[in-house]
Amino acid sequence: MLAQDLAVDLIVAACAAYAAWRLMPSAARRRIAVLALRLPLPALLASPLRHAARGANACGCDGCDAAGAKPAAGAAQRVTFHPRRHR
Repeated sequence: MLAQDLAVDLIVAACAAYAAWRLMPSAARRRIAVLALRLPLPALLASPLRHAARGANACGCDGCDAAGAKPAAGAAQRVTFHPRRHR
């Protein structure tokens, strides 16, 4: 019985930590990640903490759109309209 109780306690603690991490404000998550990265952590734990420590943009995204080339300000951009197919 003791091993089962310990396993359940660990699962519940992990779920609570995950829920707290996902629901806390990004500023608090970033601060905790920066503090936690001072500890010697395995790569499996350090990688998501490095991502959280970087922080998000003002829009809340992780900058996935920054990799593409952006047109110069005021440059003409091509717009393509795709007509709907009538059924």
